[in-house]
Amino acid sequence: MRVSLPMYAVNRADVELLWQGLSRWLAQEGETNLPAALCWPDDLYDHWQQPDLLLSQTCGYPLQEALQQNVAVVGVFRYRVPGCEGNDYRSFLVARKKDAGADISAFYGRKAAYNSEDSQSGYNALRSVIAPLASRGRFFANTLQTGSHRASLLAIRQGDADIAAIDCVTLALLQKADPQCMNGLKIIGETPPAPALPLITAAGDDARLLRLRHALKKMVADPSMSAVRSRLFIGGFSTIAASEYQRCTEMKLRAAALGVTRL
Repeated sequence: MRVSLPMYAVNRADVELLWQGLSRWLAQEGETNLPAALCWPDDLYDHWQQPDLLLSQTCGYPLQEALQQNVAVVGVFRYRVPGCEGNDYRSFLVARKKDAGADISAFYGRKAAYNSEDSQSGYNALRSVIAPLASRGRFFANTLQTGSHRASLLAIRQGDADIAAIDCVTLALLQKADPQCMNGLKIIGETPPAPALPLITAAGDDARLLRLRHALKKMVADPSMSAVRSRLFIGGFSTIAASEYQRCTEMKLRAAALGVTRL
């Protein structure tokens, strides 16, 4: 069976510890053939769609755009960081401190950084914010794909871009790992909320889906896991309907209705 938790792996050692605790509860639920360690695949889309996927975490936007037919949504972690509320998270709009006090409209004709075009937090959510302010389908003069939220922050700090939308959980983890990562930068706004990053499993096995949900609920209540949960800002686990992620698609469609299909 394949297991990965790739989305918030700022500190991989802590994510591996999370899996060690969860795997113990999965074994008690009767799950067998559990891997001793997480895998860290280069091709996440291929990995997510494998029939032997036991558990992974993806993003709401690719879930809607590409994965729905092959995966089932297990649920979401609830995170204890600014920007999260209940099952929702959002992104913070980050710019250089000299732009502090400016709102998003002040960035018309400037340059945005984003991690990837399939990102809800870095791309789709930002597109939804700028769409009402765009002219002839465009708001930014230029964009820069960086490959990660960490790299987007660096691009702004170095002057290679002016603004980016950064996942609030990623930002909290980055600040914990590297308190200097926001030097010279400032949060100037935020995006609308969306359901948190979904935990997924291969579609078609309802019994396994229940075992996963039971094990996750027990893991987030396990006192022996409190330290690693705290370091990862995990405050709980909730089941969630896959239909909740239609909110990501609705952001895309509202932007398109205003003539904006890309940043």
